[in-house]
Amino acid sequence: MDELFIRQRIATLRTNKNISARELSLRLGQSEGYINAIENGKSNPSIQMLNYICEELGVSMCEFYDIDNKYPHLIQEIIKEAKRLDKKSLEGILSVMRSMGNR
Repeated sequence: MDELFIRQRIATLRTNKNISARELSLRLGQSEGYINAIENGKSNPSIQMLNYICEELGVSMCEFYDIDNKYPHLIQEIIKEAKRLDKKSLEGILSVMRSMGNR
C-alpha cells in the first residue's frame, strides 16, 4: 500500500457516504482543508488520525485496507440484516447473489 492508495481510499469512501471533504475535516476537529490536503497529496494522516477517519466513515481499519470491498458500509448493512433471517431465507439470498456474480 502506498500514499496514493490511502488518498484515493479516503476520497472513495467519503464520496460513497456523501460526506464532503470539508465536513469530514470538521468532524475530525481539523481545519476545513485537512482532508483536501490529504486527498491532494499535500499531507499524510498519522495512524491515529487514519483510525479517526475510519471511525467517521464507519469502517474498520481492516475494511479500509480491503481493496476488494468498495462499499464496506453497504456490506455491513447486508450482514446486519442477514443476521435476522432464517436458514432458508439466507440460502435463497446466497443463491441470488451467486447468480448475479456470474453475469
